[in-house]
Amino acid sequence: MPAAALSLDHLRRYAVARTLFTPTTLPAAIRRLGFVQADPIRAPARAQDLILRHRVTDYRAGDLEARYPRLQIDEDCLVNYGFLPREHLTLMHPREPRRPWDAETQRKADDVLAFVRERRLVHPREVELHFAHGRRQNPWGGAGNLATHLLDGLHYRGLLRVKRRDSGTRVYEVAAHPPADETPAGRARRAAALIDLVVRTYAPLPAASLTYLVRLLGYGAPHLSAQTQAALRLARQHLAGATLDGTTWYWPADENPRSRRWVVDDQLRLLAPFDPIVWDRRRFTLLWGWTYKFEAYTPPAQRQFGYYALPMLWGDRVIGWANAEAGGRGGAVRLCQLDSSGPPDQFLQRASCEELIRIRQFLMERIRQA
Repeated sequence: MPAAALSLDHLRRYAVARTLFTPTTLPAAIRRLGFVQADPIRAPARAQDLILRHRVTDYRAGDLEARYPRLQIDEDCLVNYGFLPREHLTLMHPREPRRPWDAETQRKADDVLAFVRERRLVHPREVELHFAHGRRQNPWGGAGNLATHLLDGLHYRGLLRVKRRDSGTRVYEVAAHPPADETPAGRARRAAALIDLVVRTYAPLPAASLTYLVRLLGYGAPHLSAQTQAALRLARQHLAGATLDGTTWYWPADENPRSRRWVVDDQLRLLAPFDPIVWDRRRFTLLWGWTYKFEAYTPPAQRQFGYYALPMLWGDRVIGWANAEAGGRGGAVRLCQLDSSGPPDQFLQRASCEELIRIRQFLMERIRQA
């Protein structure tokens, strides 16, 4: 019997099931995801915590930050800033920024690196007090501490790593990366592995989104831009894919969106704006037929969804959104159901109450420490 033709229903189920795996341990979940985007806004918790709560058994807000020093993961850049297994860093380091420092800034950075090497573990405040570098204008017209800029730059270049956070502030130590294979073949292999990583994180991908993600790799691996563009041309030949309603889709060659292995449940979940299911706004619109916007930086009078709207997933449908607030005995959730084909009112009420209970449990530690 011939296989059924690929449909949007297949792609929706596949997009949800492949990343909403059975909850596991924190290290296993990060390894399975490949990359967890970070964001500092708490509404009701940071994006990385909201992403991990669906995928880690008994996860609580703040668990990643608390356990980070003992895990083989790093804060670093890929297509955005976030957390990724340490072995992925070898694909990007030594990182070569597009804009090198001038001689004076480089001298100051070298002094800061020597200071960190001597102290072994350094808080930005220590660097600021020791060197008194003062402030500098940032690209957005504001002013920031030069010490923070130098530490961020050394971290980006792979010379420092984040050892832990103290009340949200990065504490640094000197990084040690294994030597990279800088031969043409070695750089080509690293570029291909980076494309494989982002495809496995965000599949299934419309062709335009795949191109966009490879362009975003210019953040994590700017020095490999020529290689990633060449690897993209090869990836289009080796990835699995199909064209549906005029859109070409790609996914890993060892996966099949039509397979019965992709099973979703009927639990209602509130997703972070940067969850792998939600992150690609182009794909979101194609799969669910409406446009979701992240409006934290939109003036309040112009918001349609709210400050930090959480898309509301039911099965393999995103049927609306919610705004959740921490406070009181665990917070409140305001739901907006957009899709009339979603669950009946009585089911939605029960499912949203269950999700609110889960959110309260998830926030419990953070509320107690606030």
